[in-house]
Amino acid sequence: MRDKLQAYRVESHEQQSEGLLTAYYEPVLQATRQARPGFQVPLYAPPADLNKRKPWYTRQEMETVPAARAALRGKELVYLADPVDAMVLHIQGSGLIQVTEPDGRQRWVRMAFAGTNEQPYKSIGRWLLDQKLVRDASWPGIKSWIERNPSRVNELLWQNPRVVFFKEEALPVVGLPPGPKGAQGVPLTAERSIAVDRSSIPYGTPVWLKSSGPQTSLDRLVLAQDTGAAIVGAVRADYYAGSGFAAGEMAGRMKQSVQLWALWPR
Repeated sequence: MRDKLQAYRVESHEQQSEGLLTAYYEPVLQATRQARPGFQVPLYAPPADLNKRKPWYTRQEMETVPAARAALRGKELVYLADPVDAMVLHIQGSGLIQVTEPDGRQRWVRMAFAGTNEQPYKSIGRWLLDQKLVRDASWPGIKSWIERNPSRVNELLWQNPRVVFFKEEALPVVGLPPGPKGAQGVPLTAERSIAVDRSSIPYGTPVWLKSSGPQTSLDRLVLAQDTGAAIVGAVRADYYAGSGFAAGEMAGRMKQSVQLWALWPR
């Protein structure tokens, strides 16, 4: 393999070889099929007029404008318990959900990305920091602030107008579920898939990634298989950490420098 590939260092137009590495993951959450006490936060399928109105309604308008609420009626897929968990799912783009059906049966499904309202993404953690309301803008820090300020939940969440719509994907009854599909259309592999700026690194490119920082040290081969609205620039990568709590802890704190080498046939 090594004698068939040539490594090319990825650089920006300004010939900078160091860029930014962040990480993302797939949340694992509980939900109900119907709204009930304790589970009141819906995840929606795309509304019928999503492609007719661009951008679509903001997060705040979806909860307050009658026309937006009417367009979403009947599009509820499942209901979560925590609005912050819903926000996390919108940011990560997919999630593993254990759904309790109306008859009490439970089963695992995947909420997969099906579109957005095409509003800009704004970080609620950044807003909390700018307002000097927290010093720790990780997800545990954000949840802690909400617990102390329950009356300001909407004010916080409405700072991010971007909303993701989902589609439900069935999972195998036995065995570990495959990873969520990235933008390339193939399942992501934990700790081996990255999201990139497609204009700089084509999907399917083997990439050698090297990064050292307070969260972890990485020196490994990965594949460019996904993208994201915030993944812009040549030396920019978002590392897929996997599913569940531990992956979420890693992803929530990952922000460090990175170097990339694209591997092309000789």
